[in-house]
Amino acid sequence: MSVTAPLGFRAAGVAAGLKSGAQRDLALVVNDGPSRAAAGVFTANRVQAAPVLWSRQVLAGGRVTAVVLNSGGANACTGPEGFQDTHATAEKAAGLLGESAGEVAVCSTGLIGERLPMDALLAGVESAAGRLSRDGGLHAADAIRTTDTVSKISFRRGDGYMVGGMAKGAGMLAPGLATMLCVITTDADVPADRLDAVLRAATAVTFDRLDTDGCMSTNDTVLLLASGAAGVTPAEAEFAEKVTEVCADLARQLLVDAEGATKAVAIEVIGAATVADAVTVGRAVARSNLFKCAVHGEDPNWGRVLSAVGTTDAVFEPERVNVAINGIWICRGGAAGDDRSKVDLRPRDVTVTIDLSAGSESATIHTTDLTAAYVHENSAYST
Repeated sequence: MSVTAPLGFRAAGVAAGLKSGAQRDLALVVNDGPSRAAAGVFTANRVQAAPVLWSRQVLAGGRVTAVVLNSGGANACTGPEGFQDTHATAEKAAGLLGESAGEVAVCSTGLIGERLPMDALLAGVESAAGRLSRDGGLHAADAIRTTDTVSKISFRRGDGYMVGGMAKGAGMLAPGLATMLCVITTDADVPADRLDAVLRAATAVTFDRLDTDGCMSTNDTVLLLASGAAGVTPAEAEFAEKVTEVCADLARQLLVDAEGATKAVAIEVIGAATVADAVTVGRAVARSNLFKCAVHGEDPNWGRVLSAVGTTDAVFEPERVNVAINGIWICRGGAAGDDRSKVDLRPRDVTVTIDLSAGSESATIHTTDLTAAYVHENSAYST
């Protein structure tokens, strides 16, 4: 049900000592081929971690043999030494596998600004290489967790091939092309350029529309690896559909496990002049702390929605905007609508519909409520 569901992949997850206790904190995913085609998308943050800089170079070649992932440290803002540490990680994995370091991607997650304990990490890579198996996907998914309370895995079956995936992320979920760490695998035979197009399209409507706290990570990475082991080249539309379904499933799992969240909120923007306008409006509402607090307090405060919409450059006339919360149109024509007491905000899932009455385009942004638990967890993160 994870990255090892498709043929041609092995994985492992071990405790290398990067995190306290005996928690798994290092994962290794290996593509045994026959194809090594790969694509990746990365954070749009201008401050990028050493593993992102390294893996961008690797993915430029369109081939990935293995991915080393660690939790317990982001290796971000660590200078030239941090980049050397990433290079050493790739070299270690490549040596153990008899492959080229230039085809080993590296992903890290955790506290920013501190170098990784390389003796422990390299020993962990060696341990993981010795435990690689077709059954190792679940342990690998567990090893990349930070504040995640559960592992995130997904799987879809196509016509003669499979797509599997794992992801981590519970905070800093405001992506630009990616969200936190995610590895997707397939045993379909698909060239790198097609993988790239499919992955970018899939992330644009899934991970890119997940915005729980408005904070973009320095380490966001999504990789798509194809082994070709099934010997099937799928129809382009079907393959794109399966990859998008895996991304959407993982994004939903990230949302419901977001730090401190008690509500999963879908902000549906309809009647927009363009898709870009719909995304802009949805993201503005998703990032409104006042709105998120109201949702947590189960208060259907449509004024906070409208005020957030008004901060954007989207095309709309204020007197034509309508807002519904869980199906009750409590704002009509930019003013009070149906009785707000009819809105039931007790369920975990909340849907806010914003009709801009400016066109025919739409988009949905997913977010959460803002809770005291989120504040507490992030005020004490480094300790």
